[in-house]
Amino acid sequence: MRTFRAVVSVAAVLAVAAGCSSETAAEQAGTATTGSTPSAAAQALVPPGITDVLADAKKRVADSLSGGAGFTPSSTGPAAQKKGSTIAYVAADLTNGGVNTVAKAVTEAGAAIGWKVNVIDGKGSAQGRTNALNQAIALKPAGIILGGFDATEQAATIKQATSLSIPVVGWHAGPESGPIASAGLFTNVTTDPLQVSWLAAAYAVAQSEGTAGVAIFTDSQYQIAVRKADAMRDYVKLCTGCTVLSYEDAPIAEADARMPALISSLLQQNGDKLTFLLGINGNYFGGAKSALRDAGKAGAGPPWAVAAGDGDAAEFQRIRTVDYQAATVAEPMPLQGWQLVDELNRAIAGQQPSGFVPMPALITKQNVPDGDVFDPPSGYRDIYKKIWSGQ
Repeated sequence: MRTFRAVVSVAAVLAVAAGCSSETAAEQAGTATTGSTPSAAAQALVPPGITDVLADAKKRVADSLSGGAGFTPSSTGPAAQKKGSTIAYVAADLTNGGVNTVAKAVTEAGAAIGWKVNVIDGKGSAQGRTNALNQAIALKPAGIILGGFDATEQAATIKQATSLSIPVVGWHAGPESGPIASAGLFTNVTTDPLQVSWLAAAYAVAQSEGTAGVAIFTDSQYQIAVRKADAMRDYVKLCTGCTVLSYEDAPIAEADARMPALISSLLQQNGDKLTFLLGINGNYFGGAKSALRDAGKAGAGPPWAVAAGDGDAAEFQRIRTVDYQAATVAEPMPLQGWQLVDELNRAIAGQQPSGFVPMPALITKQNVPDGDVFDPPSGYRDIYKKIWSGQ
């Protein structure tokens, strides 16, 4: 897919004191205009009721760094169905750390419930994902889990599965959690993507004291990626002292190859005004390192790199060692892997989805895990094992 770059110039807003307020600049079709409130479309992508966005940003950051709620699933549900069966996990791209982490968690949870998990790699392309789904259907599994790609992209193939009474659940398979009936998806497991995006953008606003100059990186192959990027952009634009310098569409799967030249170009265009790199995935920042280093930028920043998902081992290592990434908004991916198995079990049992939506967590050097994943200590494994045992 062609990569394009749209450099967004946000109109300067003059104020008596520098900082952030509820006023914003809105852009329509790449043209910057000024206004006292976001457009109706933009309002859906910003938190309601903000009168001081710098205060809101600081509160979001502080609450996430100190919080521990939102990681305990429901304690009720059906006992294990079809023990000894095979299920398929169809991965968007197993080179993606988040997709791979969820695959491992699904395999672990599958063993706990009594299923064999067959992992099939979509290899980072739409055709690859179609081929992988067809391979999964040919296995005649008890169920299929989509790992990290839009259900709508593969709606026709998913409906082939459901027509054979093979239920399908997804991880990051749409812009919101819950069922996607139009694509035949029983339910989609994800944190609230807007909360993830707002938390990442809030970090930039808070750390800069309302003066951030940001470039945003997304991948238009994925609906959820665009929604997350748009939400980060619109939150930053609530801050009158902040600037959205660039909004970049670059395939995640090609980040290592494309990011060095892209970062070099952005640095040449914006110089020291570029203080934050906001990406919908941490893969972008592994690719950005060489260009930042060649430009004489320190690993501790600026610019500071912040990912709005997923929080994988490579990201944690960069944050831990202050190596060109300052923060990520991590999803509790091991928990989500277990939830996917539980949701599939509910589908097989003819019950409704659980409705559980885990919270995201801001990860910085202050609280980066010692291990490779963010795994909340909420006892969720024991909760699911008890449900599946029928107790």
